[in-house]
Order: sequence, then structure tokens, then C-alpha cells
Amino acid sequence: MPIRDTIVPLASSRTLGYVALCALLLGVYSVLPIWKEYSRFRDLGDTPSDLHAALSLILGLLLVFRTNAAYGRWWEARILWGGLVNASRNLAMKLVTVGRLQFEEMAPCEQLLKEFPAALMNHLRCSSSQAAATAAAPAHRPLQIAQQLYDWLAERKLSHKIDGDELRVIDVELAKLMEICGACERIAKTPMIGSYRVFARQCILLFLLTLPWGIANDFGWWTIPLTIITAYFMIGLEVVAEHVEEPFGLDEDDLDLESICLTIDKSIHEVFATHAMKG
Repeated sequence: MPIRDTIVPLASSRTLGYVALCALLLGVYSVLPIWKEYSRFRDLGDTPSDLHAALSLILGLLLVFRTNAAYGRWWEARILWGGLVNASRNLAMKLVTVGRLQFEEMAPCEQLLKEFPAALMNHLRCSSSQAAATAAAPAHRPLQIAQQLYDWLAERKLSHKIDGDELRVIDVELAKLMEICGACERIAKTPMIGSYRVFARQCILLFLLTLPWGIANDFGWWTIPLTIITAYFMIGLEVVAEHVEEPFGLDEDDLDLESICLTIDKSIHEVFATHAMKG
């Protein structure tokens, strides 16, 4: 494994830097039981090793479930945005192929299709941060864009440029936009259960605070690096899980929604530009 993928992130990643700092602080804390072992209080405060074996089992189950649940939310969000890419492309291709539409009158439709992903991204981030809509901005811009697209299609149907069968073909993809929006809103507005998060953190804290006292007698000064390494990975799993369970934010582990929006924009532009050259 390249060194730049394992060591460099410690300096460049804010998340890993925070985790490393917490681990180092616990390493400093682990000096206390080592000092006790070399003092006249060496027989006081020893923690039985069996306690950590029991806590390790409980903590392992909590961390596995916590991490899997958080990653499941992140992966579902990625699948939904992948579906948005496909739906946008298919919708653009159907609009330029189906019906009797001139390229000039499809310009507003192209602009709305390009605007939808960015509007959805901003809407989800506002939902995650509980930001309220202002009077100047609509409360649900993605819904407004979808409504404008349906209004545009209804006008073309009234002018007989699109018939009922063609409208149904287009509606298959257009309906997916709001279906994806609703599924993303479910993720953004349904956080992980707070009590479970508290239980996981309490178990991690209890394990790490008692670990040095239980191994100092056997490992001596090796207790410090062992405590740092254990704390780094345990705290790291919890911090990363906390970040990825909210996939629409701006943390480094969140989805790169800007890149996906740019991909959709380029794809739609290419479809309409190709149609314009053929026309």
C-alpha cells in the first residue's frame, strides 16, 4: 500500500487529524497508571483484564452495527444520485427525440434540467442544517423545477407537438426526479437514533479510560503506544460513522455532489448540442 495513502492523510485530513489528537491525549493519560506501577500505590486501582475482554465484545458489536448503519445511508444516497444521473440523461434524450419540437423552444427545458441537480443539492444541505427558506427563495426549489417541466410539457401537448403516448414515455423519467428527491429527503431528515449514538460513545469512553489501568502492569511503558493505537482506531470508527451517516453535507467523507452535478450538466449539454447539430 502506498505510503501517501496511509501516512499523508494524517496531515491533510481534518477528520484523521482530530482522531489522532484525541488518541495522543489518551496516550498522555495512560502515563498515570504507568506512574502508579512504579510508585507506592501500585496495588491500588488495578482493573481486571477480564473486564476489557467483556467490554471488547460489547464494543465490537456496537461499532459494527454503527458503522454498517452509517455506511448504508451513505451508499443508498450514492445509488440515488447515480439514478439521478441516469434519469437526467434519459429524459434529455427523450425530449430531443420524441415529439415535434424545435430546438429553440427546448432551451428553457434544457436549462431546467441542468438546474435540478444543483437545486436538489442545496435543498438537501439546507434540510440537513435545518436552515429555513427565505422569502426570496422557494421552500422547495426542486419541486418548483419539476412543476415547471410539467407545465412546459402540458403546453406542448395542448399545441399538439406532443401526443399522449409520447407524454407518457417522457413522464417515466420525469417522475423519477421527484422520487429520487423524496428518497434523499428521507435520508436527510431522518438522523440516526440519538440514544444509540450515546450508548456507543459511552462504551468507547469507558473502554479507553480503563484500558491503560488494566494493561500497565503487564506492558509497562508499552501501554502508551498500545493505548494510542487502540484509541485511534476506535475513535476513528465512531467519527467516520458520524460523518458518513449525513452524506449530503460538506465534510470530506460526504458525497461529492458538486462533481455529480457537473457530470449531469455536461451530459445534458452534450445531448442537446448533438441534437442541435443534427437539426
